[in-house]
Amino acid sequence: MTAITDTTALAGRILLHWRQRPGSILVGFLFPVLMVLMFGYLFGGAMAVPDGDYLDFLIPGMLAMTMLFGLEAMVVAVTTDTAKGVTERIRAMPVSATAILAGRGVADLLNAVVGLAVMVVTGLLVGWTPERGLLPSLAAFGLLLWLRFAFTWVGIYLGLLLKTPESAVAVQILVWPVGFLSSAFVSPSTMPGWLGAIGAGNPLSATATAIRDLFGNPTWGAADWASTHSVALALLWPAVLTTLFLPLAANRYRALGR
Repeated sequence: MTAITDTTALAGRILLHWRQRPGSILVGFLFPVLMVLMFGYLFGGAMAVPDGDYLDFLIPGMLAMTMLFGLEAMVVAVTTDTAKGVTERIRAMPVSATAILAGRGVADLLNAVVGLAVMVVTGLLVGWTPERGLLPSLAAFGLLLWLRFAFTWVGIYLGLLLKTPESAVAVQILVWPVGFLSSAFVSPSTMPGWLGAIGAGNPLSATATAIRDLFGNPTWGAADWASTHSVALALLWPAVLTTLFLPLAANRYRALGR
């Protein structure tokens, strides 16, 4: 019970900090909306999706990208807390060690839910429609949050590993190749062979392809192994990332100050 209470309190602390800087939070929510408008209306005319309209292909990809965008914000937040001594002050308090990391994760998932809601409304406004009903759509949102949960632990670990907020810029730079080297915007089958193979194996590609199927939205028409087993991969990839990075984050946290 103490761990749950501590987790709730620490998650509440993060949410209060967000209330103090609504501008940056709003920009974070609206940036994916800008990308939808840019890719959907500026570049979308040049995109011919074999199975349907490009916007219907793009929106699920952008929902998956929104889960990835949270990674850089997480790294910056954790690194900033560490650099300012906030993390050490919390460690000195009678607070469950598990709750400190869990509180950060809970707050990030709440942020992800709001980000998803903004993107869903955006998609509906531009004409995107989930075609397969409520239960498959809920399953798709579950996969998206499962991916974000895994990225949360990647972000916490990298945030604890890096020394200054300025060094977190390197993560921000790396997020973009990971995002674009996926099926979020185009099919990996349109890429050169070796690059397409990497793109097809991207965790983001697995989730984007899986939720397109669950929403009943068009794919690019490629029937490779990764697309055929996309739901299984969308479950497996976050499990692997969580299994790897959650213990790394916990060990790194325990090593702070040594």
